[in-house]
Amino acid sequence: MTDAERKLWRCLRLRQLEGCKFRRQHPEGPYILDFVCIEHRLVVEVDGGQHLDSARDAVRDAWLHAAGFRVLRFWNHDVLTQTEAVAQAIYDTLAKTRPHPGLPPLAGEADQQGIA
Repeated sequence: MTDAERKLWRCLRLRQLEGCKFRRQHPEGPYILDFVCIEHRLVVEVDGGQHLDSARDAVRDAWLHAAGFRVLRFWNHDVLTQTEAVAQAIYDTLAKTRPHPGLPPLAGEADQQGIA
């Protein structure tokens, strides 16, 4: 992980935002997502300057939207210098959305939720 990803992960891990579980470096289709909350279908990407006007990112975002995900992108610089504002933007997005209905727990999560 980059420094910015590590810093943001400290805010997202352990259900610190809206009690939501985030995963890092999660595979989804042909992509590896920086962070994702499966329950809310929210992807959070942390990007460096190489992503400026990236056609690949547009294709990736379109694929994720078609798969039912909402995508938030933040620049490394913003995560490093305005961490609280970035976390607040993610929190605000989570607070506006309801968990996706009917999604079964992923492998290993059923035991953690007390589900047999």
